[in-house]
Amino acid sequence: QVQLQESGGGLVQPGGSLRLSCVASVYSLRNYAMAWFRQVPGKERQFVAAIRWNGGHTVYADSVKGRFTISKDSAKNTVYLQMNSLKPEDTAVYYCAADPNVIYSQLSNVEAYDDWGHGTQVTVSS
Repeated sequence: QVQLQESGGGLVQPGGSLRLSCVASVYSLRNYAMAWFRQVPGKERQFVAAIRWNGGHTVYADSVKGRFTISKDSAKNTVYLQMNSLKPEDTAVYYCAADPNVIYSQLSNVEAYDDWGHGTQVTVSS
């Protein structure tokens, strides 16, 4: 129902920074929740960060707290993931997700999101 397009992935050295973007093709993201998940081969999709459009409340996985920041630009229907102090274990395909009906307690639940982007590869290596 909502098309999502991620960008900004690439190769970065440990300790470096990268900013991912996700543009949503929807008239308005009011009342939506948007999130970033990541996945590596052989593992389940893992929660990274989420934001509620109204008010901008955010939730982070413990593994990225203090290093990653999720933010939004309402005028552009875009959500960002600023990634600092990157580690090799951050290497994954990063996916953008969105849903208009996610309650606060379920923001980190992969099953709560219906719309997904195609992913962008982030590789952290020296």
